[in-house]
Amino acid sequence: MIGPNPDETEKNSNLNSIRSGQVTMRTETRETVRVMEQLQGSDASFVAFETPSTPMHIGSILIYDPSTAPGGFVRFKDILAFMRSRLQLSKTMRRRLVRTPFNIDYPYWVEDANFDLEYHVRHVALPKPGDWRQLYIQASRIFARPLDLSRPPWEITVVEGLDNVEGIPKGSFAMLTKVHHAAVDGASGVDLLEALHTTTPQPEPLTTPDTWKPDKFPNYVGMFAKGYARAWVNPIRRLSVSAQSVPGVYRMARGMVRGDFGMKAALQAPKTAFNGKVSPHRVIDGRVFELKHIKAMRALSEGAKVNDVMLSIIGGALNKYLEAKGELPEKSLTAAVPISVRTTDEKNAMGNQVAAMVAPIGTHISDPVERMVFVHEQTQRSKAMTNAMGARQMSELSKTSPALFMALGAQMFSRFSLADITRPVINTAVTNVPGPPVPLYSCGAKLVSMQGMICLFDGFGLAHVVQSYIDEATISFTACRDAMPDPEFYAQCIQQSFEEMANAAGIDLAQPKPSMPKAQVRRKSAARGGNSRIETSAKRSPA
Repeated sequence: MIGPNPDETEKNSNLNSIRSGQVTMRTETRETVRVMEQLQGSDASFVAFETPSTPMHIGSILIYDPSTAPGGFVRFKDILAFMRSRLQLSKTMRRRLVRTPFNIDYPYWVEDANFDLEYHVRHVALPKPGDWRQLYIQASRIFARPLDLSRPPWEITVVEGLDNVEGIPKGSFAMLTKVHHAAVDGASGVDLLEALHTTTPQPEPLTTPDTWKPDKFPNYVGMFAKGYARAWVNPIRRLSVSAQSVPGVYRMARGMVRGDFGMKAALQAPKTAFNGKVSPHRVIDGRVFELKHIKAMRALSEGAKVNDVMLSIIGGALNKYLEAKGELPEKSLTAAVPISVRTTDEKNAMGNQVAAMVAPIGTHISDPVERMVFVHEQTQRSKAMTNAMGARQMSELSKTSPALFMALGAQMFSRFSLADITRPVINTAVTNVPGPPVPLYSCGAKLVSMQGMICLFDGFGLAHVVQSYIDEATISFTACRDAMPDPEFYAQCIQQSFEEMANAAGIDLAQPKPSMPKAQVRRKSAARGGNSRIETSAKRSPA
């Protein structure tokens, strides 16, 4: 950020910033003093876990209908001009990472003097026939490639040639986005999405001038000195944060004694094919549902939330998938469910403000109603334990992890393939990203579909993104191709699990919503019949 008063900024000593845990570096120009932000805790862990096989970025598949744009079409140069005009709305797009010498401290964010928009925005076309399968294969290949961390850690690939993607208007194009997880979490990722979109096809141009200026590259000696000083002060910070955690630990212990919640079910995660060392290859697929149907399924268990319904659907899908493979464990698989602790003041801040709860998802239960009741009960117990500990406090505690040991531990875990020989605590992840409830437009083209993509690492070969947009909800997943060579079959399992829960809740899926475009009705009915394009997407393909 840019300090408004250079003289006042210079009065702040580096020692005070180190004691407060908000270490900053300054680069001076004639007009201003820039304060460079430093990664903290979980943000830095995503950088530490980055390897060629485990790129730690997240992303989306966004599909647009250009008929709403001026003239009814959008050119690639129009997209570039639109993004260039809105760069000032996003902190992420022109910042790059700078690591400290010997990883003695967390990396810094630096305004990149060599930023080149055309490097980050690419343009490709789908090969024939240009259907869902081809789109998912293209997304899988692009998403598997690591980002260049010597540049701002994001890419957008514009994809044309979607004329045979069923349920999508003719002439549509897609954007495949990739953003490093160190820069965004689910909540701030939506903020980045909003920075590249408008709520009307022809918005008023921005009137605020773009005052962005690049930083001078930081001095390595200075970064090492600050990191060395922080290494001495950090134990004091850890003691302080740990002391603040004592009431939470007491509440957790008291709750366990009283039986309000327990950790037994959450800590009995079985070993599956998804919990070993991951390959560099990815597969991606998903399903789209009507949000009103998801909400109606909450009636299967009194007091249940939408998140409980989604976890139950995923639990049922894994039950079907693993049973078909002859690999269904007797005990339930567990899922890590991130919880945002981002405050309103932190809405546009970079980085991650998340904690997580661990919950069994009922994969050992085939009956949809019993599974829903089980999942709801387990999530309530997990939430109670997380609330007792304090989700925000858990997030703050992660910010005191020593950077050097974090990097060494991540390298050892990957190099010695420890995921293959250790028992997992968590089998998969399910992250819930609330999307915008109103239509969005980019360069005048209407956003008609969105699905999430998520990073994997050793021990986590399968992860899900639950996302909503207007009146639809999607469950998409990213998997290691070696662990799941048939993603289209798992997508069918998700569809079948959804339909079983809908039938149990007395929901009539044969009646489409009146506002649904005709093409989307055909896509959904085809999915129910098992002949949809999406059901053959992302088949195993050569790397």
